[in-house]
Amino acid sequence: MKILVVDDEPLARRRLISQLQDLAIGEVVGEADDGLACLAAVERLAPEVILLDVRMPGMDGLEVARHLRSLNAPPIVIFTTAYDEHALAAFESHALDYLLKPVRSERLRDALQRAQTLRLGREVLAEQTVASGARRRHVSAVVGGALRLMPLSEVLYFQADQGYVSAVSQHSQLLIEDPLRALEEEFPDDFVRIHRNALVAPAHVRGLERDNEGNAFVVFEGRAERLMVSRRLMAQVRKSLREG
Repeated sequence: MKILVVDDEPLARRRLISQLQDLAIGEVVGEADDGLACLAAVERLAPEVILLDVRMPGMDGLEVARHLRSLNAPPIVIFTTAYDEHALAAFESHALDYLLKPVRSERLRDALQRAQTLRLGREVLAEQTVASGARRRHVSAVVGGALRLMPLSEVLYFQADQGYVSAVSQHSQLLIEDPLRALEEEFPDDFVRIHRNALVAPAHVRGLERDNEGNAFVVFEGRAERLMVSRRLMAQVRKSLREG
């Protein structure tokens, strides 16, 4: 597991690198002292995990994380910072963990083990896709340090909310890393966009309902909630549901 250490303080970088060497989980392939240098190092070194400081001059860690999300295969981000007020924003950027300085070795070990689980899960899914000559059949996330899979055939809808994307089935919900747009492009035959924040599976849709104000909602088999349909997308949604 290739690790990049990013911090504007040389002493903090050296301490983290020393801890990583002691833990012997992964290999430090490089370091960077600001956001721009981090992005350049990602392009050059292709790390799988980044230990990323939040407060840095110029481009801070939160902005770096937002840029990384646009990559086809973004590295796993673990934030390291002396300030706890950025925790919510950090997780909204899909960071795996948020470690407060001085970083304790046991917390670092736990975060790296979770990153390793997630990385191996991604590799397994990628290998399944290549071996079958087809797209993946599951979405996945790390929950409590373990990899959880949800069969794509069971997903009723994907919904984005404050930086997270939820995959929802009849009986469970999974917060996943995949951006909504990437899911739409990957599964165009299985999901249709009904709103800027939601994709639904026509196979699981019971029908459309309207409220007293004329707003349309998708109704699912096996779930009580309804999702609003954008007026702009109504014609496309109706066509997709008829064909589905």
